[in-house]
Amino acid sequence: MRNQTVVDLRIDADWIIPVEPAGRVLDHHSLIVGEGRIQDILPSAEADARYLFRERVRLPGHALIPGLVNAHTHAAMTLLRGYADDLPLMTWLTQHIWPAEGRWMSPQFVLDGSRLACLEMLKGGITCFNDMYFFPEATIEAALEARIRVVAGLIVIDHPSAWAADPDGYLLKGMAVRDAHRHQPLVSFCLAPHAPYSCADKTLEKVQTYAAQLDLPIHMHVHETEDELRQSLSQYQVRPLQRLHGLGLLGPQFIGVHGVHLNDAEITLLAEQGCSLAHCPSSNLKLGSGITPLARLSEAGINVALGSDGAASNNRLDVWEEMRLAALLAKGATGRPETVPAAQALAMATLQGARALGLEADIGSLKPGKHADIVAVDLSGAAMQPVYDPVSQVVYSAGRDLVRHVWVAGERVVKDGHAVFLDEAPVVRHARQWRDRIASGQAPD
Repeated sequence: MRNQTVVDLRIDADWIIPVEPAGRVLDHHSLIVGEGRIQDILPSAEADARYLFRERVRLPGHALIPGLVNAHTHAAMTLLRGYADDLPLMTWLTQHIWPAEGRWMSPQFVLDGSRLACLEMLKGGITCFNDMYFFPEATIEAALEARIRVVAGLIVIDHPSAWAADPDGYLLKGMAVRDAHRHQPLVSFCLAPHAPYSCADKTLEKVQTYAAQLDLPIHMHVHETEDELRQSLSQYQVRPLQRLHGLGLLGPQFIGVHGVHLNDAEITLLAEQGCSLAHCPSSNLKLGSGITPLARLSEAGINVALGSDGAASNNRLDVWEEMRLAALLAKGATGRPETVPAAQALAMATLQGARALGLEADIGSLKPGKHADIVAVDLSGAAMQPVYDPVSQVVYSAGRDLVRHVWVAGERVVKDGHAVFLDEAPVVRHARQWRDRIASGQAPD
């Protein structure tokens, strides 16, 4: 008894899936948390002798996995979920989404939309999201209320908006947001130039300068549609990735989003530069953009993470769905069922997302020393039986509806399927009020 260590939390589960090493499953183990970090993972039979705990959570029939990482989203666009469906990307953007944003965009719009997004994501086991949107301080406010980890994208675009008038304005305002929140433990930042087709060379050169000086990732849509490639060839005489490479943007800090239309030379370039890619299969399918060549990317050694994209083009912020769909699409595209096995798909949704964001030292796997970002998945129900391989079961059979508990930095933020810090009723009520205003064409305040 004298040698027992006092810790904050002990979680007992039938299975712990740490993600690294790949495919490993620990049966009947306990996860020990202290001061927000994982202190130990050990057989439950040994935990009694080694630890005293302030709280113990027993989860028979459950698997513990790392918190999921949504590597690309536009959180506030939950308020435009279903607003303009079944349209090609540029029609969807230029004739519907951008005009709606031009009319309704405000700090309150972003705050209410981000609260809805944080609620959906946390209840679905997402503990970290990489965002790209206007008024990032409002998204940060919502994330801190919910206690979810956020990588706030400081958007840069040549088009004026309610947030800023020009690229210099976006950068200056973005830096002010970073300065105001850079010491928040759940908040980090990236530079988020929207896309090659919406940012001139001069804009991208400034982004690269800021990224290099401040050691920030660059998060950017790229090679999403064939139209984007044709436009780049017409305007710049090179494809977008080659243009970005010439401007110095590609490197280990670069997170390309989508990468649907990539030739072999571009895949080699991404690999040589150490870039990451955020794969958003549902959004790409829904917008008719195509299918990212995931198997070729993986074979080239490119770090591929998973993203939902915004709810206006998906329409779910559901990394479980992206995980399963990514694996199945890769198998179907190659004709090889061994392509993207379950362990790799789970790593894409967790550790590889953390790696893309530069956070792999702290999150993305269940490992002593890392932040205790943990998801408990209930595998006890009839639809989950029998459980031969918990990793396979999590990827191919389970879904966000089976998430029962979520911890971020050791703090329980979802308990028995309900968010702890966000009151669901007003979040939903505000979303419905926005729907009524937007659908009726009511003038903004």
